[in-house]
Amino acid sequence: MQNVNRRQFLKLAGAASALAALPRAVGAATTPARVVVVGGGFGGATAAKYIRMWGGNVQVTLVDSNPSHISCILSNLVLTGALPMSKITLSFGSLKSKFGISVLQGRAVAIDGGGNTLTVSTAGGNQVLPYDHLVLSPGIDFVAPEGAWNPNLTPHAWQAGPQTTLLQSQLASMRNGEIFVMTVPKSPYRCPPGPYERACVVADYLKTKRYTNAKVIVLDANASIQAEPVGFGNAFNSTHAGMIEYVPNATVLSVDSASRSIVTTAQIISNARVLNIIPNQKAGAIAAALPLNAQGFVAVNPLTYAVAGYPNIHVIGDACAVPASDNKAVPKSGHMANSEAKVCADAIVRALAGEAPDTNVATNSACYSPITAKTASWLSANFNYGDIYDAAGNVKGKGMHRVDLGEADRANGDNYEDMFTWAKSLFSDSYA
Repeated sequence: MQNVNRRQFLKLAGAASALAALPRAVGAATTPARVVVVGGGFGGATAAKYIRMWGGNVQVTLVDSNPSHISCILSNLVLTGALPMSKITLSFGSLKSKFGISVLQGRAVAIDGGGNTLTVSTAGGNQVLPYDHLVLSPGIDFVAPEGAWNPNLTPHAWQAGPQTTLLQSQLASMRNGEIFVMTVPKSPYRCPPGPYERACVVADYLKTKRYTNAKVIVLDANASIQAEPVGFGNAFNSTHAGMIEYVPNATVLSVDSASRSIVTTAQIISNARVLNIIPNQKAGAIAAALPLNAQGFVAVNPLTYAVAGYPNIHVIGDACAVPASDNKAVPKSGHMANSEAKVCADAIVRALAGEAPDTNVATNSACYSPITAKTASWLSANFNYGDIYDAAGNVKGKGMHRVDLGEADRANGDNYEDMFTWAKSLFSDSYA
């Protein structure tokens, strides 16, 4: 059954022609291989699950600093009260009981790449975990803006949980004539459609409350909308016309959280009622000792997600930088992390069986974005491994080339319903 499930995934991923080369599961008679996975988000949870499903006699330990994972997917609906936090809180229980994964609550603090060990800080003290393969899915850290930014006063809510609750309470405190100011970080960042989605649901919330002269100001560090430009353009200019003011090329110069004030290259705002600062981003802290690109993310081989110089250390999800064709970047999203995790899991199982990685791999990402309390849009992108191209169309190397990009032509109620079906399926695939 394990191989059937694996074959089904690879077929769906566009790798049907490679089925004959599926690696053997690691034999039960051998000393169990040890795989340690850091980060219990969609990347880490999926990698841990599929390594156990596909790997046979492999010991998998999942390390996360929290007792459960709170999903950023759908979290903007928690801000407006459309969903309770419990609906996006995902347990590690099935990973333990159904798949035999050991879950250690703690914070990964040090990697010994030569000694193949990971040090984890736990409530009971440091633990040193030996590994044959290490998978890092630590998500993002923030590059704090200049000035006096305090996320406890002007939250980011870009890591779901207490920050989501804080921004929710601030939004609920708004009244007539007050403004909700939010920033969009410089690309690349987690969930490209997310900030624009947030602007839409906040604007819809303010309209529902019938607050007069209240509005949302979006200060975007980028030159234009970074995802679903047609859909969000229509939302800003039509659906939420007069409620959303979109300001491009607004690089943040300084923030003063105490006075809820911000200075950007395009606009200066003082004493906002709510100031939602979403800073620029980089790879999560445990990855900082690995080779980073100029933007602060870990460059990986997309056939294995291994790091140059460290063939048994893999980085997936928001923390990694995948080589791709110019202007066709691989997005940082929960769905993409789930997809990358399966490619990584397959490569690790092959390596443990003494086999080479598959070269016929594909990944994909989809996202549904609520536009109002009853409508949503969507975006989907597919990537195949092969030649990648520069802006002039010349081959510049190997990586993940986007072969298909789809976007909803309009937001509607059917998309809104489909959004929950999509999220439920993703939650189940990673955690159930």
